[in-house]
Amino acid sequence: MLLPAPASVAQTVRDSTSTSSLPSLGDGQGMSVGAERRLGDRIARDIYRDPDYIDDPVLGDYLQALWQPLLGAARDRGDVPPELAERMAWELVVSRDKRVNAFALPGGYLGVNLGLVAITDKPEELASVMAHELSHVSQRHIARMMTREERMAPWMMAAMILGALAAGSNANVAGAAMAGSTAVAAQSQLNFSRDMEREADRVGFGVLTGAGFDGLGFVSMFDKMQQSSRYDDGSFPYLRSHPLTGERIADMRARVPSGPVAPKDAKVGPASVVTLSGVGASNPGGSSGLRLDLPSARGAQGAAIGLPMPSRAQHALVSARARVLAENGPDRQRAWLANGQSANASSGDRYAAALSALRLGQRDLALDLAQRLRTAVPSEARPTVDALLIEILLAPTAAGAASMPPAQATLLGELRDQALTGTSRSSALLGAQAALATGQPQRAVTRLQAWVALHPRDAVAWQTLSRAYTAQGQSLRALRAEAESRAAHLDYAGAVDRFRVAQSLPVAQRSADAMELAIVDSRRREVEAQLRETVREEEERR
Repeated sequence: MLLPAPASVAQTVRDSTSTSSLPSLGDGQGMSVGAERRLGDRIARDIYRDPDYIDDPVLGDYLQALWQPLLGAARDRGDVPPELAERMAWELVVSRDKRVNAFALPGGYLGVNLGLVAITDKPEELASVMAHELSHVSQRHIARMMTREERMAPWMMAAMILGALAAGSNANVAGAAMAGSTAVAAQSQLNFSRDMEREADRVGFGVLTGAGFDGLGFVSMFDKMQQSSRYDDGSFPYLRSHPLTGERIADMRARVPSGPVAPKDAKVGPASVVTLSGVGASNPGGSSGLRLDLPSARGAQGAAIGLPMPSRAQHALVSARARVLAENGPDRQRAWLANGQSANASSGDRYAAALSALRLGQRDLALDLAQRLRTAVPSEARPTVDALLIEILLAPTAAGAASMPPAQATLLGELRDQALTGTSRSSALLGAQAALATGQPQRAVTRLQAWVALHPRDAVAWQTLSRAYTAQGQSLRALRAEAESRAAHLDYAGAVDRFRVAQSLPVAQRSADAMELAIVDSRRREVEAQLRETVREEEERR
């Protein structure tokens, strides 16, 4: 996924710790915020349908714990003015791709490959890349590039970006997306200019440290990428779209002493409301694509509110999870399983072993490894292991779910109850799934109704709620939830179809829930309007 993002907004960047200003690269006004958002939605719609798109609640919670403070710091610094805060998506999309990459997309969408999460050793390294990409968006680099390339229609830009995203996993898809000599020739324009990179570095460093992360994360990540560039075999597409230079590396090294640097093992986080990965942790933002609110951050020196930012112990587990989820080959999973059972295995290795055992169909071994890991990790990392335990317990047993040993059934019940009282996205979803598996669909309905009321674009939550309604025999509500799930992923045609099916149910089923039927009718009209607008845009591009 070599993903770019273009040139920039002319503004003085305000930093909570510095009054210096950055050079102006242009006003970025050639493309309106609304037009950029529509372009981003068009790209996101295709990404959601890509088989490499992954919506993993545990990874999502962790990425939010990094992303929310960065967004808050960017807003407090003035990098994200009110119009951008209101009209951009500010949504993360995660790809199963094991190549090391992150990418900024039009309209406030940012992408992260599992490969990037897997190779980072600490939270601030991953956060530094996210801060850099966030700065490409906040400085409106894509709008600036579109202004520069006036001959490039928005649909052509969308095709090029989708082609670049597809290039690593499916050459045929990439070729189709980038068909036409004009688009192929313009692909070179996707790479960042040196001025864009310098600005994203400098703004990103201020965002990173303003959010309370150690500025050394930028330096160590640059060092890691520089070493990798010497023998890059294509696994680091980030290096091609974000070329490292000696000047960029030296600039970041020079900034570290003057920036607020957190203690090595600091756990006190930014002043934004931050979430922790796992069962029972809070998560005020999430949605299907990790749609996030813009919190406030008063910088690393301000008093912290909310929860601590992730520790390195948590990061080790999440990095191991990303490594395993990105790999489909059983040979490597067997190697991780063996490595994680050695006497000197790290907590990350042991997590990778447990998850690998589950993916290899060795459920009981996975459960044993996860239970032993839970007693060995620090308390702040325990929710991540608890989430894994629920995953394992929900996996089919060799003799069927009904034959789950009493001790396992008791453990699942305890973890279910704990998850249902948690406030993170992973706790809501895993707790609801556990409630369904243990014959308690009403508890799943209650939890998920509250969740989707706050996070209406959470496609997975709507899907799970549809299952819960089906278990209760509530066909109308199940179909409405299924429609909302499709609408959350911008599949308006699919959503309208489900709404219409709901309206065509037998009279007895429809009349039994008059209020829900009225909601279905209202939502169908709203989504039909969105569908008409999408069709109109597609016709204009032809």
